[in-house]
Amino acid sequence: MVDLTAKPFDLDEEAIAWVRETIENMSLDEKIGQLFVNMGASRDEDYLTGILDTYHIGAVRYNPGPAAEIWEQNRILQTKSKIPLLIAANTEAGGNGACTDGTYVGYEVKIGATRDTRWAYEMGRVSGVEASAIGCNWSFAPIVDIMRNWRNPIISKRSFADDPDLVLELSRAYMRGIMESGILPAAKHFPGDGIDERDQHLSASVNSLSCEEWDVTFGKVYQGLIDDGLPSIMAGHIMQPAYQRHFNPELDKTGLLPATLSKELLTDLLRGKLGFNGLIVTDASHMVGMTGAMARRDLLPASIAAGCDLFLFFNDPDEDFAWMKQGYLDGVITDERLTEALERILGLKARLGFHTKESDELLPAKDDAMARIGLAENTRLERDVTEASMTLVKNTQDVLPLDPARYRRILVVPVSGPPNPIARGFGEGGSITHPAETVAERLRERGYDITVHESLLDKLQKLSPEEQADAVRNVYAGKAPIAQLTDNYDLVLLIAKVEGMMQPTERVMWPATKGTVDIPWYVHEIPTVYVSVASPYDLVDVPQVKTYINTYDDRDTTLEVLLDKLEAGPEAFLGTMPTDAYCGKEDTWV
Repeated sequence: MVDLTAKPFDLDEEAIAWVRETIENMSLDEKIGQLFVNMGASRDEDYLTGILDTYHIGAVRYNPGPAAEIWEQNRILQTKSKIPLLIAANTEAGGNGACTDGTYVGYEVKIGATRDTRWAYEMGRVSGVEASAIGCNWSFAPIVDIMRNWRNPIISKRSFADDPDLVLELSRAYMRGIMESGILPAAKHFPGDGIDERDQHLSASVNSLSCEEWDVTFGKVYQGLIDDGLPSIMAGHIMQPAYQRHFNPELDKTGLLPATLSKELLTDLLRGKLGFNGLIVTDASHMVGMTGAMARRDLLPASIAAGCDLFLFFNDPDEDFAWMKQGYLDGVITDERLTEALERILGLKARLGFHTKESDELLPAKDDAMARIGLAENTRLERDVTEASMTLVKNTQDVLPLDPARYRRILVVPVSGPPNPIARGFGEGGSITHPAETVAERLRERGYDITVHESLLDKLQKLSPEEQADAVRNVYAGKAPIAQLTDNYDLVLLIAKVEGMMQPTERVMWPATKGTVDIPWYVHEIPTVYVSVASPYDLVDVPQVKTYINTYDDRDTTLEVLLDKLEAGPEAFLGTMPTDAYCGKEDTWV
């Protein structure tokens, strides 16, 4: 089934011979090892060489770190590995996905809000420049999911659009940019996220479109990228019942499996109908969307048998390696299927020219590599994208522009979602301090008289347990005249940071109060502006606000641009939401 002369491999006779001779000369353990992508627990040389020598891995994804540290890790890996490795980064938003000192360009939705392929190309280009500098050759991007469900907490900022044509256009541009540096992209998450409201990290997930609906949405995107020579695809832990039953009419509800374990979706739909000849890698194998489907000893070989070529991450290396090998010995993985997987893995390595290079030639010289990280012409892109993307979603009151003469006294109100330390650890670099504090300080510098609201929850933390109990008992008694608000402030500015990563929902978390300023009930009493610096879908929880803005992140540059645009007026906001910020609700428009 593997045509190494065709896209995406395009190999000549010499390269094909290397692929096949390398496979023929492998031991069974080496063949099994090639199926694994390791997530390194350490960058220590003894650990890295131990993994290579014991498990013979085919690829690597690594924990975040600075460029110099990642370069050294990758040098060790490539010079110590018998067969060169695919080394993947997660450059979803720029080079910061390859190294922590890399360049952030923008989340997918931020790029989508510009409606301009230039910025998608630049995001790919910068990702490629910085990832290749530190020795990466593969990336788990672009994200080509289509955001059709505002309740979905995992791709709310990580989808270009709800329009498949725009998703395809921007994904193509990203792919073109990153491949200029020799990085092979892996589009994700097949068969497509953004329909279900569940996060496959935490539960099963379903793409519930009919076959006809899938064909003109996700199918159109994947087919377009495949036709362009897409090298690899990441399969998601997402079911697609319509196509699973199309190819297997006898399949009942108990037989539905996520794509990572589904022959119907990988072999019949992706390989057969769409004609994908490239490599398929599973999404991370610790996600409940996969682990909830069957016992781990079974799902390891089942994923390869279904059509995956690479298995993402060991749980326990000894257990997983043994179970994968046993699956081959038991016939779950056939000789033909194992050889196909190895040909695709080695085929991409040959596509990268590994068969013609010495191991010490697989990374640029360290000084040259470090000089490519954070180039001024690349870091400037962040502001350009922010200027082009920031979106005034709703403005049905005459409140903008802001000016100290008009709105000198401003009450700044922080708004948050459920506590989410995971999102902080994997974010794009925004401060752990709530952005409302930063906005308040910068408004003071611009001549405004600023008060930052302290919520009841914040106040409770300063009280003794007895005082906390008294305060909570009186929570509904704490009413105050509206004049207390209107006499002291000219405008209320709510700054919301609501993130749903690794949480079942992505919604505003209001304090257990009524009548306090945390919830903007007072929009008819005093001019009110609501700014979301994270989730683009907060409007569903504050439909009454008359001015609502999406910035898509809370980086320093973004907050500075926000204030410039607030003072410039409505015409300064250039972005257009690429998804439904009104969340399908009629009242959010009013």
